[in-house]
Amino acid sequence: MTRVVLTISTSLILLALAAPAQAARKPIVGFGEQAPQIFSDSRWINLDKNEGHYVRYVMPWDALRRWSSRAHVDLWMNGAEFHNAKVLLTFGHSVRKGRARRKLPTRSQYRATIKAVRKRYPFVKTFQAWNEANHGSQPTAKKPKATGKLYDVLAKTCRGCTITAPSILIAGTKELQWLRAFDKGAKKRVKIWAIHNHIDANRNTQVGTKQFLKAFKRGKVWFTETGGIYRRYIPKKTGKLKHMKRYNPRQQVRAIRNIFALQRLNRRRIDRIYIYNWYGTALKKPQWDSGLIGPDGKERKAFRTLKAQMRKYAR
Repeated sequence: MTRVVLTISTSLILLALAAPAQAARKPIVGFGEQAPQIFSDSRWINLDKNEGHYVRYVMPWDALRRWSSRAHVDLWMNGAEFHNAKVLLTFGHSVRKGRARRKLPTRSQYRATIKAVRKRYPFVKTFQAWNEANHGSQPTAKKPKATGKLYDVLAKTCRGCTITAPSILIAGTKELQWLRAFDKGAKKRVKIWAIHNHIDANRNTQVGTKQFLKAFKRGKVWFTETGGIYRRYIPKKTGKLKHMKRYNPRQQVRAIRNIFALQRLNRRRIDRIYIYNWYGTALKKPQWDSGLIGPDGKERKAFRTLKAQMRKYAR
């Protein structure tokens, strides 16, 4: 009888010790950056990442059809392959101009794109159905159910790959409605959701991320684009650009810290974060600048903050 009690007690203790360790699993941190120069930047190369370098790239869905756009993708991919980077590839609107730019590819066109990518870059094994699919600039914005069909094509064509649902910008309930419609249109069950929670990160809130986690309770969640905005100007009706004073170097540091606080809302589900982006812009009035490295090549304060947060909270 004593042996049985001891055995049960020991098992309970072991389970109690194991549970917190599992619950406290730390996320992988990667970077979204379109510039291939990141692969020759020693600061990126030397980042302490036990599980390898994770990077995200947005490719126009028809980029491989034209020499100029294909050459740019090749340059980026060659750098990623040389460094054995683990690429998350997502698709966006066409490289063409005008109305053609916002035309959604047919399922056969999308299937052909996936096959072409797999043949040309066989080391890429992680895909996202579409980038910011609910954004007005994307052909998917008003076609969530059709986007669900494209997700099915990706799942069927790229067997053995890791795939995520199309990423969406999180702001409120309207975005969640888009995602619900997408989920109804897709036959394949989503295992990984992808959200871009810039608003929460930069306004020091948790509202949008919490709403999403409450509305979609199954599957893993990746922050496939999030970051701290350094500077931002928005267009006015006059055509001029107005400075958004809330975005500044101090706020960028706070946003980086908040990103990891957002991940801790659900440590078991949120297991990957992609920081956008690595390089800032040299434009005097950028409509978006969330770079960790300034255009002069110097590290911004947010970069040092990120490294500290990664040491504490990331794998």
